[in-house]
Amino acid sequence: MSFRDKAADVRTVNALLTGAEQEALAAGDDLPGVEHLVLAALGLPDGTAADVLVGFGVSDASLRAALARVHADALVSVGVDGSVREPDVAAGRRVGPRGFRATATADQAFRAATALKQSSGADRLLGAHVVAAACEQERGTFPRVLQALGVDRAALRAACEEKLARQARG
Repeated sequence: MSFRDKAADVRTVNALLTGAEQEALAAGDDLPGVEHLVLAALGLPDGTAADVLVGFGVSDASLRAALARVHADALVSVGVDGSVREPDVAAGRRVGPRGFRATATADQAFRAATALKQSSGADRLLGAHVVAAACEQERGTFPRVLQALGVDRAALRAACEEKLARQARG
């Protein structure tokens, strides 16, 4: 891997992790989860995450709407009013260089995405690596979001892998 490729990969990882933290903060969550990594991956310049999800009829807006529904349903299931609320984000809190902190499942998904990148021989981490890794989660918010959208996790992962293979062939 050339120095230029390594620098591009570092920029991508920084954008992904910072984006995931920003998504979590905007939602009022203390730590980014897998769903926040996926939302951040949708914003990566390579466009592979968005391309794959669009193939399943999923846009950024529909993913966010399904996420809001899943969160509201989870609250209702434990007896809390599930109406959508504005996030309670602490004033002045910001994403910083203090190191990435995330839920255990988000950390696992990030590690799986980087392992997939390495095993595929890709020069840099792509959004489709993140979505494919997120599809490994069997339980949690992201699988419930996919279920709410009518998207099969295995089919989405396979589509990500095909997208990545096409990217590698150039």
